[in-house]
Amino acid sequence: MIKSTCVSFLGTAIVAGCFAFSGFANGATAVESDQVSGLLSNAETQAFQLKADADTLERYSRSNTSWESHADAVNRIKEDVNRMGELLNRLEQSRSEAAPWQQVAIDRVLPLAKELAANTTAAINHLNQSPRRLNAPNYQEYLEAIADSAANLSSTIKDFVDYGKTKQRLDRLTAKLELPAAK
Repeated sequence: MIKSTCVSFLGTAIVAGCFAFSGFANGATAVESDQVSGLLSNAETQAFQLKADADTLERYSRSNTSWESHADAVNRIKEDVNRMGELLNRLEQSRSEAAPWQQVAIDRVLPLAKELAANTTAAINHLNQSPRRLNAPNYQEYLEAIADSAANLSSTIKDFVDYGKTKQRLDRLTAKLELPAAK
């Protein structure tokens, strides 16, 4: 059986609606925060790992894999979600120093992570209650939702990290060519 029946974000159980995020901070600067960019890059790496683990679990749903293997895979995802939660909490704490585009990134990523955590918790609960019912439609739906949520989270974070790198390059070229800043 799985040791914990819930996924935690720094010790708090994650279920739909369990944590909130703020809107744009008043006085956010237009200068991008290197700290936030670094945290987004770390989140991109973590999201990639989470997606890989979710894909493995979803493959298990299409094979004759033991419930113990499912439990191990769900535990890996739970650990991935918890690490992601730590990064997202740090991002949220750094939000007031973030540039507007970084604040949008934080706002878009948090609900995706919350959805992923809720689906992971549901899969854990199913395995705890019915470990031998791996073909149950609701469990199969949880696995598909976990894989979809992880892919969406990974893609969204990657797109924002790519945007940040592209924006930095454009800013450097603008300065180098002594062009007026875009409005």
